[in-house]
Amino acid sequence: MDKSIYPHWNIQEGESCLIRFLPDGNDKNTFFWVERAMIRLPFSGVKGGENKQVSVQVPCVEMWGDTCPVLTEVRPWFKDASLEELGRKYWKKRSYLLQGFVRENPAEKDGAPENPVRRFILSPQLFNLVKGALMDPELEELPTDYNRGLDFRITKTAKGGYADYGTSKWARKESALTQIERDAVDKHSLFNLTDFMPKKPTAVELKVIKEMFEASVDGQPYDPARWAQYYKPAGLTGNWGNAAPAADADDAPAVTTRTVTAPSAEADDDDTPPFDVTKPAVAAPAVKSQKAEDILAMIRNRQKA
Repeated sequence: MDKSIYPHWNIQEGESCLIRFLPDGNDKNTFFWVERAMIRLPFSGVKGGENKQVSVQVPCVEMWGDTCPVLTEVRPWFKDASLEELGRKYWKKRSYLLQGFVRENPAEKDGAPENPVRRFILSPQLFNLVKGALMDPELEELPTDYNRGLDFRITKTAKGGYADYGTSKWARKESALTQIERDAVDKHSLFNLTDFMPKKPTAVELKVIKEMFEASVDGQPYDPARWAQYYKPAGLTGNWGNAAPAADADDAPAVTTRTVTAPSAEADDDDTPPFDVTKPAVAAPAVKSQKAEDILAMIRNRQKA
């Protein structure tokens, strides 16, 4: 992982780290964060390789206001009790990218880079606590203000066997950046957080994402010969530059392989289903086949009915 990203999820249970957030280097961004939405596509293994489950992270194009081919198929699943669990598996996961200083670090051996301005990837649970400060009517300055800003303490506990950060909170007293911190910002500059967002998929890549999604639902292994030049699991090695183009993509332009890793090792992913989803009064019968084509066909037929 990029060492400029601070892995707060690696601190031990019962420990905490102290963070001081900084503004976005993009002065057009009103906030000091950017939001991203990713979809995890699990596979039973890699074709021609180990029979060990892998996953591929792909961007959800709803971030750009476009129609996501995966969520178009998944959204109706939440209306069917027999498909709801499967729907959560493929639902988009939100995370938030911020930057700042680590003022107290219990994991001193994390190999901090020369530039002390770090990037942070927060889950919705942590981000909601961060954003909550902005709702405080007594807050006179943004928490990122150089002179009157606030520190944020991330505390790791456990709940139900998973990492929990619910006791994390803002400091009560304001504090100014130290001269060393100010000098670091002057020397290295602030990150433009948008530069670290996933690239918007092309039309060809959207077809690849849909193809991988259907293969994943069907229980097929990840096929590097078909998809590695577009998206691949973290850690996959080998030269796949001459992989076959995606279906119906004869005129596909050259693309750059994008390995998008999971935001963190946190276990509190956002599985919130669509806001307009309601469960049927009577549960639908169990799905007899778990093949992608059967599931997708059944849902499409139900939508036409």
